[in-house]
Formats: sequence, structure tokens, C-alpha cells
Amino acid sequence: MRGPLAEPVFGTTSVTLLTEGTYPHSHGGVSVWCDQLVQGMPDIDFRVIAVTGTGREPLAWELPANVHGVDCLPLWGPATGRPPRRRELRRFLTGYERFLSALLDTSQDPGQERAFAEELYGLAHFAERGTLSAALRTEAAVRALSRVWNRPHLPTAAARPTLHDALTATDLLEHALRPLAARPPSEGVTHAVSGGLPALPGLLARERYGTPFLLTEHGVYLRERYLGFRTEPYRWPVKALMLGFFRMLARETYRRAALVTPGNRYNRRWEEHGGTPPERIRTVYNGVDPAAFPPAGPEPETPTLSWAGRVDPIKGLETLIRAFALVRKEVPAARLRLFGGTPRGGEGYRTDCERLAADLGVGDAVTFEGRVEDIRDAYAAGNVVMLSSISEGFPFTLIEAMSCGRATVSTDVGGVREAVGDSGLVVPPRAPERMARAALTLLQDPALRARMGEAARLRVIEQFTLRQTISAFRDIYHELAGARRPEAAPVPAPAMALAAGGAR
Repeated sequence: MRGPLAEPVFGTTSVTLLTEGTYPHSHGGVSVWCDQLVQGMPDIDFRVIAVTGTGREPLAWELPANVHGVDCLPLWGPATGRPPRRRELRRFLTGYERFLSALLDTSQDPGQERAFAEELYGLAHFAERGTLSAALRTEAAVRALSRVWNRPHLPTAAARPTLHDALTATDLLEHALRPLAARPPSEGVTHAVSGGLPALPGLLARERYGTPFLLTEHGVYLRERYLGFRTEPYRWPVKALMLGFFRMLARETYRRAALVTPGNRYNRRWEEHGGTPPERIRTVYNGVDPAAFPPAGPEPETPTLSWAGRVDPIKGLETLIRAFALVRKEVPAARLRLFGGTPRGGEGYRTDCERLAADLGVGDAVTFEGRVEDIRDAYAAGNVVMLSSISEGFPFTLIEAMSCGRATVSTDVGGVREAVGDSGLVVPPRAPERMARAALTLLQDPALRARMGEAARLRVIEQFTLRQTISAFRDIYHELAGARRPEAAPVPAPAMALAAGGAR
């Protein structure tokens, strides 16, 4: 793995990709998309700032010559540094209380959004000095949180937050704020390939240097946080604080981005609702190379449903397994083959899925194949390719399967319906009966499968090619680099920024 990032000698246009848990440390949809960008633009100089788990993750991709380095921002591991002292600590606490109030206030007061932004950039000054993590973990900071969320006008007060809640929330927030310690790029363009935490270095670069900030959302980060926290074991006050942080961060990200490029029209609605001016939203669909994903060839003789992706709760595999159990009642020879790796921490979910298949009596017909060397083999393995997610952007596995000429059954999430059109069957998420009926319709009608497969490949060739995607982003990079402001617009100095800059 490459070491600390050295300053590259940038060409006319330079781009810093901001990632989280994806490129270049793992495989999968967004990582594939990033690799396509850097491979497809040898004329652009790239660097990567990657939010990771521990910072020790090996590279999963061979970096081309135009990627000049990778700077890792680990979220986990022990906190380092010493807390600020005396007057600086008092000013930190004043700003921190204002920050917490903004997270927990649900009144939609524009003043709270301004307070969040000002104090977020103030926190960054402490992070730059190496004192933020320690400051957040002081007894005084925990007491500040206890005071704020017990204010009578805040909804959290009714839940009677405990000291344990305060310690848990502080720990989660401290980890989430670690990307504020990034060295923000002063040149070129920053490009966050998702919302949320990887956007933090881009926001800092824009704030400090006026560096143009581009945001691409494949899925809606905020929506996925809401979905994820539904099943977390925390009490309501903890969830309220963290969801307040992600909500405020999303609004600041949408507000400050020079351009937002959703991968579908569904995301655009979220982004407009989140405060992005419509004139700063430009939809750019994901694309594949039809030559790299040619028709898959003969179908398997055994009726087979195939699926490809990472084994993760957001992929809705419980729905798929339940649907398959219904399919097998009518087609006893049917099989379900699941291709894709299980990310670290997801082993329990895979075990739950295997147990569900066994409990439904189809354990012998459901196979977890693991990562496949050539993803095209996963699509060729099925008569029908399935997508069962409860949240998606514009999924690569879907358009790749379409390019391979396979008929598909997909859940109606994100940009799926935009991708499929009339070339596949689309069903509601978390509806195993509807999914099973659609799968049976295709399994029992070879002519319909063939027509849909041909229509799917033609749709990809006409609308979703990699060449179109690369061309669109090359134009955007040059456009933003050419429109760069000479210096950042002044922002009122927050209490915490004053503390970091002026305390002794």
C-alpha cells in the first residue's frame, strides 16, 4: 500500500477523489465506477483521500500512473492527542454546545444550519491541531451533551438520556468527525463519490481555499443512514444525535457543492429536497462497455436464479430467499446462486441468510458462491438475474446483466426503473410474493426471457455506455476547474475557530 501522500505535480486539471470504504480498498459497484473514471481519463491527474476502517486495509486495485497516491483517514483505532486547556477548552465547549444544539433541534430553523456549518469548520481547526478527539472525550464535553439533549424544548428530553447514552453518542460522533483531520487539497477539484463522511475533506477544501467541490451520489447517503439506524441497538437519544449530524451534514454538502451529479432522477428529488439548487444538479448515469459485457450465451439447463453483489442487509437477501422458496414450490428443480463477497462484519448477516434458507426448506438449493473472478460468469449462471435491494442508486450489476442479454427481476428502488424501462420486470422491495411471481413468469416463458434480454442489451448500448459517462465527467472536471474562484468566500468566524487560532 502506498504511504503518506506526496504532493504530485499536477497537470492542467487535477481531481481528488473522496471515498469511503470503496476505492481503492475494496471491490464492488462504486469502486468499479471509480476505477473506470481514472482508467478512462489518463489526461487527468488523480489523487485519493479514502475514509477507511483501520487505515491498514490493503489496496484491492492496481492504481494507474495518473493516480498519484492514496491518503487514508481511518475511522477506528484509539483516539490520539491531548485536549485543549484553559481558555481554549472553554471556547471549544461554547462552540460544541452550539454544534450539538444544531444537531438536535428539529425546528428547521435556518439559523441552526448556519450554526452547524460555522462550528463544523471550527471543529476542523481543532482536528488540524490534533486536539479534537481528546477534546470530545473530556468529561466536560460529555456533560455538555447531557445538558443540551435534556433541554425541555428538545424531543430527546422526553427519553431521559442516560450517562451511558452520552458516552455512546460521544464515541460515535468522535469517530464520525475524524475525517476533519484530513489535509484538504488546495488545488484542482475535489470529487466526493458519496455523501456523508467522505465529503468532509471536500467541504474543508472549499471553505479554506475555494477548491471547487463536486458530489456524486450513487445511493442517497442520508436515506441509507436512516435505514441503517432503524436496526442499531442504540436508544433514541443516541440515534437522534447521529441522524441529526448526518442530516445537517447532507444539507451543508448539498448547499456547498459546485455541482451535484446524481446517478438517477430518484436521487435528484432527494437532493432538491435537501436544499440543492436545481440548476446545480446534473444527472449522469452509470455506464458499462458493451464490448466488455457481451451476450452471455446459452442459459443453464437447470432453472436458475442468479444474484451478484456484496452480502449486506441493504441488498435484501432475506426477501430474495423467501421469494425463491415460493418459486421452488412450483419449480422444484430451481436453484438460487448468490455471487459476491461478505464484507468484514457481515458474517452474521450471511449466517442469518443461510439459516433462513434452511428453515424454509431450500438450504440445499441456495449456494453462496463467494467472489467470482469474472463477474460475467455470475450473470451467465442464471436464466434470470435478480436484484433484491432495499436501497440502490443506479446499480452496476443490473446494467452489466442487461448488457449480457439476461432478463432481470429487480426491486423498484433508486434508479432501477430508469435503468430497466420495459426490458425487465420491476417489483416492490420487501415483497417476496411479488418477486416470486415475476421470477416464475420469466422462468416459465423462454420466449419472453429472450425478448427481454435482447431489449435490455439494446437499451444499454443506446443509453448507458461507459464512453458517455467518461465524457460527461471529463467535461465537468474541466468546467469546474475553469470556473474556480480566486479565493473562498469569507465565512463568519465561529467560536471554536477563534479558540483554535487565538488562544494561548
